[in-house]
Amino acid sequence: MRIDHIGIAVSDLEDAIATYESLLDSECYKREVVAGQQTETAFFRTGESKVELLGSTAPDSVIQKYIEKHGEGMHHVAFEVENIDEELKRLKRKGFALLNEEPVEGADNKLVAFIHPKDNRGVLVEICQSKS
Repeated sequence: MRIDHIGIAVSDLEDAIATYESLLDSECYKREVVAGQQTETAFFRTGESKVELLGSTAPDSVIQKYIEKHGEGMHHVAFEVENIDEELKRLKRKGFALLNEEPVEGADNKLVAFIHPKDNRGVLVEICQSKS
């Protein structure tokens, strides 16, 4: 596994993009709407990893609910794996609470699944695999 990206929940995606372009001295290289998750994303390269800004596209989206409960900030850490199906099986055998029993379509041409934060010291973990 390697860290693929850090996801950051933001209430104003346009403003957050400007902030991170200034902070990282780099332009956002990709924006994408993930309709199934009611989210719009913006990506920045940071060495071998990325920063993913997550903005809500609906008032009842998971990201909007997260921001209402916790405020803006780090939402998840994503680890890239070679075989997401096998990794989900391994994690389930180890007793981790999977929020997704099967991978779902995510941003950046990835299949994704999430592990409940209660099993990871309060951190939501995403595992992801690039689609072929």
